[in-house]
Amino acid sequence: MASDLSDLLVPELIVLGMPATSKKALFTQMGALAAPILGVDARLLADGLAAREKEGSTGFGGGVAIPHARVPGLPRIALAVARLAQPLDVGALDDAPVDVVMAMFSPPQAGGEHLKALARVARRLRDRALIAKLRGAGSPDAMYALLTDHGERDAA
Repeated sequence: MASDLSDLLVPELIVLGMPATSKKALFTQMGALAAPILGVDARLLADGLAAREKEGSTGFGGGVAIPHARVPGLPRIALAVARLAQPLDVGALDDAPVDVVMAMFSPPQAGGEHLKALARVARRLRDRALIAKLRGAGSPDAMYALLTDHGERDAA
């Protein structure tokens, strides 16, 4: 169950082919995607991601990034997932361009919960086979299934 991210994932926040050409564009697009669903201003979400990124790259390695922010007004921790149309250089630790992005938005008061959720996401995204399946997923529903227990049973 530890690998199941269904309590964090928001199915409406999974997108394939996001056309981000810079980190700023990526964060703006992730904010715009999440704002109507999370009920928080898009700029607040994008600015939160950008502010955290200034502390150091959230490029995780292996073509994956986990930008994250604590944003006032959120009722809970939520994940947005994007597969980019073109790999993007985000200054990852391994210098590999990123094409799978999992943005995590948390309420400011979610201190320990935020860190635990981030650790769960990072553990899940260390699985190279999973990343390959995410890259090959044909729909947001397929990506959702891969990131939840449904994917453990259904993904071949």
